[in-house]
Amino acid sequence: QVQLAESGGGLVQAGGSLRLSCAASGSIVSINRMAWYRPAPGKQRELVASITSGGSANYADSVKGRFTISRDNAKNTVSLQMNTLKPEDTAVYYCNADIRRSFYSALVNYWGQGTQVTVSS
Repeated sequence: QVQLAESGGGLVQAGGSLRLSCAASGSIVSINRMAWYRPAPGKQRELVASITSGGSANYADSVKGRFTISRDNAKNTVSLQMNTLKPEDTAVYYCNADIRRSFYSALVNYWGQGTQVTVSS
């Protein structure tokens, strides 16, 4: 079984910073894309940031210049450094990853349970 475990959420004042981490564990051969999502009006979840196994990152316009995604392929972890936080960043943040569990299996998409980020004004 594969699990994604997030950590690092909490309460912070506007303008502050938080760092979220997500660790993938279980039977894993490789991880392709890793990403962070959060709920958005009119959508189930919106992409906040994603990163490929080669380190190419993509960000939502609303977080560009404030958030930085990174990963450690050796440790199967992905992090999200969130700076200059705004009240509108308040949400549950979910880790997401495309994982291959064996050399002969297809990629499977997995979700973490989510971690709450609350930004007070």
